[in-house]
Amino acid sequence: MKASVFSLLFILISFLANAQAEIEMADQFRADGKIYVVIAVVSIILAGLFVYLFRLDRKVTNLENRLK
Repeated sequence: MKASVFSLLFILISFLANAQAEIEMADQFRADGKIYVVIAVVSIILAGLFVYLFRLDRKVTNLENRLK
């Protein structure tokens, strides 16, 4: 049991260390100033998802209240 926990811990640490590597595409976007476009598009998509989920929750709550 102890060996499996340690091996899982070492795998997780190696995965996190690998995630710190430089990404050429992100560096190029940053150098060209296009990273702001990427951030804006991702922000718009996330905002749209949050608005959709908020409205869906209100509709479901309304339907639940009607059934009671």
